[in-house]
Amino acid sequence: MPQPRPFKVALNGYGRIGRCVLRALCERGANAGFEVVAINDLADMASLEYLTRFDSTHGRFPGNVRVEGDFLHINDHVIKVFRSSTPEGIDWSALGVDLVLECSGVYHTRSDGDRFLAARAPRVLFSQPMASEADVDATIVYGINQQTLTGEERLVSAASCTTNCSVPLLDLLNRELGLEYVTITTIHSAMNDQPVIDAYHHEDLRRTRSAFQSIIPVSTGLARGIERLLPELAGRIQAKAVRVPTVNVSCLDITLQVARDTDAVEINRILREAATTGPLRGLLAYTELPHASCDFNHDPHSAIIDASQTRVSGPRLVNVLAWFDNEWGFANRMLDVADHYLRSIH
Repeated sequence: MPQPRPFKVALNGYGRIGRCVLRALCERGANAGFEVVAINDLADMASLEYLTRFDSTHGRFPGNVRVEGDFLHINDHVIKVFRSSTPEGIDWSALGVDLVLECSGVYHTRSDGDRFLAARAPRVLFSQPMASEADVDATIVYGINQQTLTGEERLVSAASCTTNCSVPLLDLLNRELGLEYVTITTIHSAMNDQPVIDAYHHEDLRRTRSAFQSIIPVSTGLARGIERLLPELAGRIQAKAVRVPTVNVSCLDITLQVARDTDAVEINRILREAATTGPLRGLLAYTELPHASCDFNHDPHSAIIDASQTRVSGPRLVNVLAWFDNEWGFANRMLDVADHYLRSIH
């Protein structure tokens, strides 16, 4: 029986997430089910080659990388490189792509997505949450609602790294214990919208400050993103975020007021069983070891429960800590969503 052809995808944006997506495909090997046929990024070819080959966070690329003209060669695979500043600058259909993976983080509205469709992209998967629920046909967190995809959607969002970490945990604990109120603090590694030394920022005064000299409070849309996926919790979630001077790996500090009495032993049992035998196996991990954040660099899970940090104050106020690689974990979930999305069509 002939093997089905791999799905053809293009990467629009080749920064941290775009490069992680390509690398994750290569590390998944021949069974990944995808072929990257094009990359669109404004960087010069020498920089694309160099940053693919050498990564300060994830190490050297596990394969051969070279450029020839406007083509990036990955092992025996050849990828056409474009440098269009707009979606309309590329005829996506002429590339034969099944899906555009939008990894630039620039586009957030339905009108943005329609620009890709007008340029004959068959469908688009965004690596960021959209401005509103109406700006996309579906927002998918893999492990929670990918089964709702019908194949009719043209614009889909894979949410965010923090949403992918939090939603499976909140959904699980809501089903097991009932959640009355939730407060989440995201403790996030530095990002490329922060300067290394103090510099101007177009909208946020705190982000003018050096990323590696301070812990910096920043805005977050996490609560709104969770409510899109878990509408039963609407109005009962608050979230805030701080950036810390590390390069990669973040965590969520989650405080929950639950509907019935519990203790730390039960909380950890619920989370351990979900990670080892339940439907979240492979997405949720569980550890009781005394880890530091760098131990989870290049970890593909959506969330890693640190059981040593579980606390219960009184019988109903619960606090849990979940680690996640905000680059690598999310890139892997984006591929999982892409795979399910395209299989729902074919």
